[in-house]
Amino acid sequence: MAQSLPQKITVPLEVNGEARQVEIRPADTLLYVLRSHLGLTGAKPGCLNGDCGACSVMVNDTVYKSCIMLAVEVAGSKVTTIEGLKDAPIQEAFIKNFAFQCGYCTPGFIMNCQALLKNHPHPTYEVIKEWLASNICRCTCYEEIEAAVMSVMKGERP
Repeated sequence: MAQSLPQKITVPLEVNGEARQVEIRPADTLLYVLRSHLGLTGAKPGCLNGDCGACSVMVNDTVYKSCIMLAVEVAGSKVTTIEGLKDAPIQEAFIKNFAFQCGYCTPGFIMNCQALLKNHPHPTYEVIKEWLASNICRCTCYEEIEAAVMSVMKGERP
């Protein structure tokens, strides 16, 4: 006997301040829905198991790895992607401090740093290092990223 495929469901999502209705499978990850259904490609597929952080987004101001979160889990929550930041100081600080090389991991790092600064406006150096440890960059060291966070924390503007 053939197994039937799971039925699609309609889920209300608030993404980057916009109410959306998406028809998805209950097993669809948030990363898949953002990229395939909503055309928001800033969150990147990297490891697809929660290790690298390239897919990081904020849900109610807390950073999450969207590759291991089901889209149905965020119904009723506020999801912010890199596209929703709109020239946030941390984005400008990444540019000023050359805190990227190839750029693939950059959206995930920016989202992680944005959540860090929202939740800890004046983090210690140890807290910054702890938060940055949840994302992986294979191209550069983390000094420039740390400098970007510190510059925003100090209120420096490019």
